[in-house]
Amino acid sequence: MYRILCVFVLLFSGSNSFSKEIMVNVSALNGASVSNVVVYLQPSVKQQSTPPSDVAIMDQIDTQFSPHILAIQKNALVKFPNSDSIKHHVYSFSAAKTFELQLYKDLQADPLLFSKEGVVELGCNVHDWMLGYIFIVDSPYFAKSDKNGNVRIDVPLGDYTLKVWSPLIQDDLDTLSTQLKVSDNTKMQKITLKKALLPNLIEYESSDEFQDYD
Repeated sequence: MYRILCVFVLLFSGSNSFSKEIMVNVSALNGASVSNVVVYLQPSVKQQSTPPSDVAIMDQIDTQFSPHILAIQKNALVKFPNSDSIKHHVYSFSAAKTFELQLYKDLQADPLLFSKEGVVELGCNVHDWMLGYIFIVDSPYFAKSDKNGNVRIDVPLGDYTLKVWSPLIQDDLDTLSTQLKVSDNTKMQKITLKKALLPNLIEYESSDEFQDYD
């Protein structure tokens, strides 16, 4: 029994040593924390990954896309429920995914497959101010920064390229990429933007011109 217990402990401790929780902090040039930025790690060696089993959600709430930025893995399915009491007509002309979900309210649209990397910009043909983004990465290691600009991602030990993305970042994103060797000793990674962020359009007041539309 003692030998079996020792083997179990060794196996358990060994499995933990093959991964590491990486913490990344994103800040602006003035030192302020930058939230809602997609941070992801791409393995240097291409890995065979299985499609995500969960269906991601891009909802429509109070005539806004929710979340404003949805980060997903390549080959993920995304569902577009409408939680508003009015109709929406969601579309995208982006190279990564072109589609159109015609006027719908009560009827729930079928999930869509997003099989290409890149940025998908969303709009609504009824409400011009509605703007949202789906960012597709070819990696299972990604997250969005919190209000303090922090991200925690659990990854296997190895070599990666650390990248960030946001529609508000004006920097050349290649200059923000960092080669990172993840080991047991890897410390917090700090990314500082070199240019000011673009204005956040979702903070502007929305028109109520179509509030009675159904």
